[in-house]
Amino acid sequence: MNWEEKLYKENEKPLDTLVSGYSHTSIFRTIAFVGDSMSSGEFETLNDDGTKGYHDFFEYSWGQHIARKNGLKAYSFSRGGMTAKEYIESYAEEKGFWDAEKAAQAYVIALGVNDICNAHMELGSLDDVKPDYRENGKTYVGYYAQIVARYKEISPDAKFFFVTFPNDPVLNWSGDHIENVNKALYSLAEHFDNAYVIDLNKYGPLFDERFREQFFMLGHMNPSGYILIAEIVDSYIDYIVRHNPKDFEMVGFINNIECSWKFFKSIK
Repeated sequence: MNWEEKLYKENEKPLDTLVSGYSHTSIFRTIAFVGDSMSSGEFETLNDDGTKGYHDFFEYSWGQHIARKNGLKAYSFSRGGMTAKEYIESYAEEKGFWDAEKAAQAYVIALGVNDICNAHMELGSLDDVKPDYRENGKTYVGYYAQIVARYKEISPDAKFFFVTFPNDPVLNWSGDHIENVNKALYSLAEHFDNAYVIDLNKYGPLFDERFREQFFMLGHMNPSGYILIAEIVDSYIDYIVRHNPKDFEMVGFINNIECSWKFFKSIK
């Protein structure tokens, strides 16, 4: 067996190969998925009167698919229609998502579509990120950074994965405006330690009409679509872990009450 070929494929890019079986995502025993409808396994229906129905089925969410496949525990910290603003101002507190006993080793954050595309919130910049997160600017970047800072309070050494907007020409998400959103996520990943970007816009599939016919049910994904996104996100995290082995070698000590994380860091 050539283990180097498995871990370090020459010129490999994210998502060149979708993983099968256990992936390196399974080094995390707890992951929290923070997001909106697309993180919630939401199915959209059309009622007899022409109105639409929106139904969150978390067991169909890509996060829970990843958890079952890799034998880990996943928290679905999401809801259809969620924004970073609402998450910070009310939702997370109401649901107990800041509780220390729910601290995770990794957080996958997929928020922004409702903030930017629906609520038309100001994007903002790193200038909105303050030393005291309570003073952050009231922009998308400001609220997003607050979410990260709040989770760092209960899980200081957790790893964070920021999911970009996909490449979706049907909803006109592919222009300069969305490119700026994705650039903002890269800037946040540089600002925070232990943070990485899952760039679905650059490396993920094109959400064109043919793709939507196969994997969508009205404006949201169908069951097969959520499985595909699970494979994609799982494979992307696997890629990040394999290409940054030293960043993840101490994951087992994150939130491990049996060990002193600070001690182990001090002897490295």
